[in-house]
Amino acid sequence: MLQKKIFIVIPAYQAALTLESVFERIPREIYEKDVRIVVVNDGSSDGTGDVARRIARSRANAEVIDHPQNKGYAQAQKTGFSHALAQGADVVALLHADGQYAPELLPRLLAPLERGEADVVIGSRMLEGGALKGGMPMYKYIANKALTTIENLAYGLRVSEYHSGYMLYSRRCLETIPFVRLSDTFHFDGEMIMMAGKRKLRIKEIAIPTRYADEKSHLKPVQYGFDVLKIVWQNYRGKYEF
Repeated sequence: MLQKKIFIVIPAYQAALTLESVFERIPREIYEKDVRIVVVNDGSSDGTGDVARRIARSRANAEVIDHPQNKGYAQAQKTGFSHALAQGADVVALLHADGQYAPELLPRLLAPLERGEADVVIGSRMLEGGALKGGMPMYKYIANKALTTIENLAYGLRVSEYHSGYMLYSRRCLETIPFVRLSDTFHFDGEMIMMAGKRKLRIKEIAIPTRYADEKSHLKPVQYGFDVLKIVWQNYRGKYEF
């Protein structure tokens, strides 16, 4: 099997205290692949950029892209994905800088893309009861299930959740979906799943554990819920027919 060129994109905002541990938790077998790790420092004011550059100086396969001002989660992804494609990536994995999504699971999540069996891999917290086992608050669990049900009905898909931030993409997916035209909301990941369905791309879900600890989330739950419903409505109105 021909080795794929893998890019791991890490959007990082106010992640100075957690970013280094994320790198340390990436399994050694990942570093043995043809892999490049791109930290997109999204206008952080807490020293995230300094930490990222220190890491990059000690690791030949790491680099940092700086947003002078905070542009948000979606824009950080768009910057990282565009850079990865320009550098010849075959596979792009999204990894959060706060460590909530386990870097240890990268080999399992990458495997279907490396084998050419999928275009999108979703690390799902809702499969195998991972969400509640890992301490997801009940109100978040119920909201996730409700919004996912609405989205599945609206998009004609059958995925277990649209709200995971553990997403991995093939080059074909990122070239097929005009991701730079999608929203700049925290629901960018869910839009990518929706668009993958529209483009008839192969979506695979893999169960992941959930870990709720001391991570600081920048997501506002009520605003997020309205963003999801707005996207469903805009899709119904034909906005995403491009």
